[in-house]
Amino acid sequence: MAALTQTGGHGLRSGLAVAALAGLSFGLVFMIVVGVTLALVTGLPARPPVGTAALAGLAAALFVTFTPVERRSNRTRSYAASIMFLVLVIFSLGQVFGLPLSEGSVWQLIGLAVFIGVTVQSIWLCVGDAPAGTVRRYDFEKLVIRVLKGQGYIFFTVFVVLPFYVMVMTSFKSQAELLANPLDFSIDLGKANLFGSYTELFTKFNFGTYILNSAFVSVSTVFVTLLIAVPGAYAVARLRFRGRDAFARSILLIYMVPAIVLVLPLYAVFSQLELRNTILGLLIVYPATTIPVALYMLQGYFRGLPAEMEEAGLMDGLTRIGVIIKITLPLSLPALASVGLYVFMIAWNEFLFAFMFLDDPAIFTLPRGVASLNSSELPRELMMGGAVIATVPIMAIFLWLERFMVQGLSAGAVKG
Repeated sequence: MAALTQTGGHGLRSGLAVAALAGLSFGLVFMIVVGVTLALVTGLPARPPVGTAALAGLAAALFVTFTPVERRSNRTRSYAASIMFLVLVIFSLGQVFGLPLSEGSVWQLIGLAVFIGVTVQSIWLCVGDAPAGTVRRYDFEKLVIRVLKGQGYIFFTVFVVLPFYVMVMTSFKSQAELLANPLDFSIDLGKANLFGSYTELFTKFNFGTYILNSAFVSVSTVFVTLLIAVPGAYAVARLRFRGRDAFARSILLIYMVPAIVLVLPLYAVFSQLELRNTILGLLIVYPATTIPVALYMLQGYFRGLPAEMEEAGLMDGLTRIGVIIKITLPLSLPALASVGLYVFMIAWNEFLFAFMFLDDPAIFTLPRGVASLNSSELPRELMMGGAVIATVPIMAIFLWLERFMVQGLSAGAVKG
């Protein structure tokens, strides 16, 4: 990394101050994260010494900063890690996580190595090129932003991963294990009936049917939404008609009305039309809520496509429908993939309408099926297992198609 410019003059700030902030904050935060993770994985009552950890992080950051910039290397990081280790062991009296070394020694050593490694690496990435003296205001703000961005990544990751971990580990527990220690989220890989809750969900609670119902409803919603949104978005983007601009601006007005306001009259109307407690009822409601956002996203993308290619197609004898099918749609595959994925996720995760309209377990969608497990008469691991089943497929699909979603959203935002 290139060293930040060290200068004198008005409005200067100290790189040492940012290093102290980075060391204290990363040491404290990572000790909490690693300590809590250790407690969850092992079931041990870890009590992370956050004050000692902050002091160790501060010592490592000061060592890095006081080392001349031109002499900093991987050896500097190794020395900083050694300093952290010594500070932790000395000031915690050998109980780095508030536990005697005789309890979970291997796990404590792994946790210690992870803590020191991620803390030193984070300090290095943030202030590894910062001089100990004064820096320009721009460079000072750049260093502070690095530290804040790193803290943001940590908090975001924890808030995403921790609930999912607790959910998965709870699904592997038995009712007796949860009652014996509700805070023990460790896993015993040698357990005979480790996947018992999942087996029960598919054999006794028809979760295989719920998955098929959700897949059918979600795929059908995507098909109906794109079937209507594509020509609608093309018309807004390419054709000239009275009220086009007003229509384009009012596409998303439906989202100003809360769903809970719509569900009550729809419940009454669907009951009279015998559409309540049917899959067809959901296939009417879901596209009605997804078509506006799909139309809004696609019309921004269509406006960015070169009109000359479509005009050449019209001159060659293609109709408007032919132009859309043979020219516009092939050029819009990233946008179609992103919109389809977005609509699929909305339909897969939708709960309110499914909860209000569906009473027959044979046609429950996954969110409705998971809600049916929320009962004091059923063990908690069943509901957690159902939540995992509902989450994993959509997560896998999102990670698989995420690149198309990013391309489509970015293109629509820039070209619209």
